[in-house]
Amino acid sequence: MPDLKYKRVLLKLSGEALAGEKKQGIDSETVGKICDQIKNLIKMGAQVAIVVGGGNFWRGRNGAEMERTTSDYMGMLATSMNGLALQDALETRGIYSRLQTAIEMREIAEPYIQRKAIKHLEKGRVVIFSCGTGHPYFTTDTAAALRAAEINAEAILVGKTIDGVYSDDPKINPNAEKYDKITYLDILEKNLKVMDSTATSLCRDNHIPLIVFAISEPENMVKAIKGEKVGTLVTE
Repeated sequence: MPDLKYKRVLLKLSGEALAGEKKQGIDSETVGKICDQIKNLIKMGAQVAIVVGGGNFWRGRNGAEMERTTSDYMGMLATSMNGLALQDALETRGIYSRLQTAIEMREIAEPYIQRKAIKHLEKGRVVIFSCGTGHPYFTTDTAAALRAAEINAEAILVGKTIDGVYSDDPKINPNAEKYDKITYLDILEKNLKVMDSTATSLCRDNHIPLIVFAISEPENMVKAIKGEKVGTLVTE
C-alpha cells in the first residue's frame, strides 16, 4: 500500500462536473472517469466521502422569480439525483457506497448520521452526501466544509473546471495569475471564487486544507492524496 499524505478525504464535485461537455444533465462517460479514479483511491487505502452539487439540473439563478427557499430546496433535490448517479457508477465498478441525504428520503437513501458515515468510511465504503446541509441559503460548498469537519477529513479535494486558483477568471482574462499555494485569508480578502466565504471560513477554523484541481483530469485525485504537487493548495 502506497504512503498517503491524506488518508481520509472529502471530494467536492459541482453538478456541472458530472455533465461533461453536455453542460447539463449527466454524462455517463464523464461520471465513469471520475468513479474510476475514486476506485483507485479506495484500492490505495484511502477513505473517500463526496459532496455533490446540483447545478447540472438546477441553480438558484434558474429560479430568479421564485421564492429563495423553494428554489434552494429544488437544488437539494437535484443533488440527490447526482448522488444516485454516482452511487450507481461506483457500484457498477465493484465499490460499495452509501448515499446519505440531509433531507430524509428513506426509500432511496440513508438519512445523514455522522457516526454511521464514519463507520461506512472505516469499512472502505464511499459515502456520498446529498441535499447540502438540508437548509436553504447554504451552498454545497458550505455542506462540503461542514461534512469534512464532522467526519474529520484530512483534506478537501475540490474538482473545478479550471486547474487551480487564479487571480481572475482565466477563461476571461488570459493574464490571470495561477497560485500554487494560497491562504484562506487571501481568498477571503481578494474575493477569489474558490468556495463561498462561509465554507472558506469553516475550513480555516477547522484547519482543513483545500486542494483545487481540474476535474477534467480526475487522475489528479490520486496525485493529491499522495502529496504530489497538483493544482492549488489552500492552507493557513
